[in-house]
Amino acid sequence: MTLKIKVLFPALLAFGTLHAQYTEEINSNRPGMSQSAFAVGKTIAQVEAGINGVHEQHSVLNSEANGMTGDLAIRYGAFDENLEFMVDMQYRADQFQDAIYTYNRGDFSRFTLGVKYLVYDPNKFYNPKVNLYSWKANHKVNYHNFIPAVALYAGFNFMTNNPYTFPEDKLSPKGVLILQNNFGKWVWVNNLILDKIGTAYPSSGLISTITRGFNEKWSGFLEFQAYKSDYYADGIGRVGAAYLFNENMQFDASISGNFKDTPGILYGGVGFSWRFTANYEDVMLPGKGDREDLLEEDKKKQQKDKDKRKREREERKKMLEQEPIGPEPQGGN
Repeated sequence: MTLKIKVLFPALLAFGTLHAQYTEEINSNRPGMSQSAFAVGKTIAQVEAGINGVHEQHSVLNSEANGMTGDLAIRYGAFDENLEFMVDMQYRADQFQDAIYTYNRGDFSRFTLGVKYLVYDPNKFYNPKVNLYSWKANHKVNYHNFIPAVALYAGFNFMTNNPYTFPEDKLSPKGVLILQNNFGKWVWVNNLILDKIGTAYPSSGLISTITRGFNEKWSGFLEFQAYKSDYYADGIGRVGAAYLFNENMQFDASISGNFKDTPGILYGGVGFSWRFTANYEDVMLPGKGDREDLLEEDKKKQQKDKDKRKREREERKKMLEQEPIGPEPQGGN
C-alpha cells in the first residue's frame, strides 16, 4: 500500500529502461483487499500476511461468532515484468453461538490461485516536457493522470465443505478488472470483480481504495467493498495505515466494519509484507534513453564549472609566484 512508484532520479535520466514493474520500495496490496494493477517484477517473490480478530452478530437470528482469521498471499513475478502469479488464502477459526448451540468452527474461508497481467500502462511511453520558465505550467492539473493503468486477473477458487460458504461451492473461476490512477501522493485503485462464476450463487463486486502517502515511511488508506449475490450481499468499509520499515518490508494495521446488522461485522488486525529481490536484474533497453541528453547537459555544465574553478586557482597561484619579495628586515643593535 505504500506509495512505491519511486526510482532513482539519475537512473531515470541515464538509461532507456523498460517500464518495469519492480519498484525501489515494496509494492504491497495490504492492508486493503484490492489488488494493484502492477506486478511485483520478474523473479521477485513477495509474502503478505496478517492476523485479524473477528466479531459477528446477527440481530435476527440472535447468533454471534468470535474468533480469528489468518491471511496469507504469495506473489511471484515470472516470464515477463507485467506478469504475476498469486496464491491468496484465509483460514478462519471461531466460536459460533446461537440461542441453542455453541460450537467451534475452523476452515479456509478463501483459497484462490490466480494470475495477473498488466495490459496497459499510460506512462510507458509518456515523457512530459518540463517548462523551465514557469512554475505554474509545471503544477497545473495534468489530465493524463486520469488515464488508469489496466490489468486483468483470472483465478480459481478451491473450497471444501465448510461453514463459511454454501455446500455447492467447490471449484469456481474468478475474474477481476483492475484500474489504477496515480495522482502524486494519492493512488486510487478500483477492482471490478466477478466471483464464483458458474456456481449456484455467482457474485459481483467492487473494491475502491484511496491511498495517501504522508511521508517516506507512513501512508494511510480508505476502502469501500461491495459484493452481491443471491447467497449474501454486503458493503464493508476499511481504514488503516502502513509503515515502511525498509525497502523490502512493510508493517500495517487496519479495521473493517459493515453497514448492516444481519450480521454486523467488525474486524481489526495487523500484518506485514516482505519481498525477496536477490535474483532481480534491471531490465534495460539498448541505446540512448529519451532523457539521457538532460544528464549529458548537466554533466557538461558540472565539468565546465569544475574547469573554471581550476583555472581560477591556477591564475591565483601564478599571481602569488610573480609578486616581488622585499628584502628581509635587518635587525638593529
